Amino acid sequence: MKVILTEKITKLGNIGDTVEVKTGFARNYLLPMGKAMRWSRENVALFEAKKAELQARQEAAKKTAESNVDAVKSAKLYMIRQAGDTGQLYGSVSTRDIARMLKDVANVAVESAQVLLGAPIKSVGVFDTQIALHPDVIVPVKIYVAQSQDEIEALVAGKVLTFGTKKVEEAEEEKSEAKAEEKTEEAKAE
Repeated sequence: MKVILTEKITKLGNIGDTVEVKTGFARNYLLPMGKAMRWSRENVALFEAKKAELQARQEAAKKTAESNVDAVKSAKLYMIRQAGDTGQLYGSVSTRDIARMLKDVANVAVESAQVLLGAPIKSVGVFDTQIALHPDVIVPVKIYVAQSQDEIEALVAGKVLTFGTKKVEEAEEEKSEAKAEEKTEEAKAE
């Protein structure tokens, strides 16, 4: 289906571009959301009459997005979730959770589609993602996911969290062996 874009859409085109898209994409997303209009001679003339207004609206949206960049960059996205012994989450952190947290922490309203996460987060750790405030304004952010506030502070400090009872037991064994070596050295010194 041939449509005329009424706003810039990433990987598709700019305002006023005539593009060929699949019928379902146009019917189910572009047309109902007001992001495009069907191509016809009448609609081309209508678009030309509204072009200045649409471009002004697009520029205003871009300026609003640029004014929110600092708020999004400075937002501390700390998620406390329950996880198993191996660091796997019981559930996941989705784009919807991140959008909700941005609204709460930075007071910036974004839709979950604007969070460019890829796949849901399913483990504890630090994750890089991007927030598309506007097709031209994309902000990189870090998301910290942990089981407690102490673990989040450790992640922020750059420490690596270890999980599993084996690693904990190995560390305890190394400590006890070091203490035993110290005792034998003290006994030799006496």
